[in-house]
Amino acid sequence: MNKVEDNDALRPEYRREDFPHGLERGKYAAAMAEGSNIVRLDPDVARAFPNSQAVNDALRALLRIAERAAPEARS
Repeated sequence: MNKVEDNDALRPEYRREDFPHGLERGKYAAAMAEGSNIVRLDPDVARAFPNSQAVNDALRALLRIAERAAPEARS
């Protein structure tokens, strides 16, 4: 039976030469932000909502109110 080398183990430290294609901070940040639907609430707003369901419910209620008010605004 052959012994398999474990090349996937994490090392305690890495050097720049371990990355032959170079290092670039935030290389994928723009792509991640573009494909993300995460919204960061300010702390005062976050305190008003115990979870994401509460935020969604409040936003849906606001949308219903806005839809009802929209025809009145056009008059």
